[in-house]
Amino acid sequence: MSSSINQSPQYSDTPLGLKLQQTFTNTTTTDQTYSVSIPAGINRVYAIVVGGGGAGSTQTTGGAGGGGAGGYSAGWTYISTSVTVGAGGTGVSTAGTGANGGSSIYGMVMAAGGGGGTNGVGGAAGGAASVNGVSYTGAPAGSFNSVAYAAAGGGFTNTAFGVSSGGGQGSPTTTGTLNAGNGARGLIASGGGSVGTSGLGTGGIGGTGDLYAGGTGTSGTGTSFGGGGGGAGLLGAGSNASANNGGNGGNGGGGGGAASTLGLAGSGGGGCVLLYY
Repeated sequence: MSSSINQSPQYSDTPLGLKLQQTFTNTTTTDQTYSVSIPAGINRVYAIVVGGGGAGSTQTTGGAGGGGAGGYSAGWTYISTSVTVGAGGTGVSTAGTGANGGSSIYGMVMAAGGGGGTNGVGGAAGGAASVNGVSYTGAPAGSFNSVAYAAAGGGFTNTAFGVSSGGGQGSPTTTGTLNAGNGARGLIASGGGSVGTSGLGTGGIGGTGDLYAGGTGTSGTGTSFGGGGGGAGLLGAGSNASANNGGNGGNGGGGGGAASTLGLAGSGGGGCVLLYY
């Protein structure tokens, strides 16, 4: 007799014998520290920790790269009376590299924020302690447009998949029919790239997560289109792009979508910390 764990009505992501007791999120623009109260007699808890997603980029002309997903760590830790939850990188309409997401930490479990998108290239996913660093498993960061636990930035055909994925690539070209790179798939997903062209331009779709979808990019003729969608977070879907503006990343570390031609880049989704005991 054969069976599948995925078909069991008791299958879930909750550690065996534990319950999700406390969830901390961050919808502000700065890292937040909260007080934590654990019942007496409990000395260790299981924590899932996600850093804030990186913001997308925007450029004076042409397209830009989407933001990288926030890092992911999970494990047992001693109890602590406080928790820090990283903010998502804030999207702006000034040309340049997008803001990195903030790091999250509870006890001895930590995760870095995702990297902001750049001039063309998508942002890298957050590692355990730094952007584009090693993951909490010890796996090193990946190279451009390759699969890794915490992926580096992706290309036009974005294969920077990972538990935390790398952002989609944008195009600096300003004429012709152009398509930006989509955000890559992951447990926590990255933002889509953007294009800014006098021709037909289509922004990248935000990466789809295991639990939620990424936002759509926009498509149309002229530089008022071509924004990239926001990537899915651990706790929520990415937002759709609007005109040449990027969509915001989903709650729980989703990367922000890129903007084009000085549109407003999408902000990364705030990080989160989930405590089980």
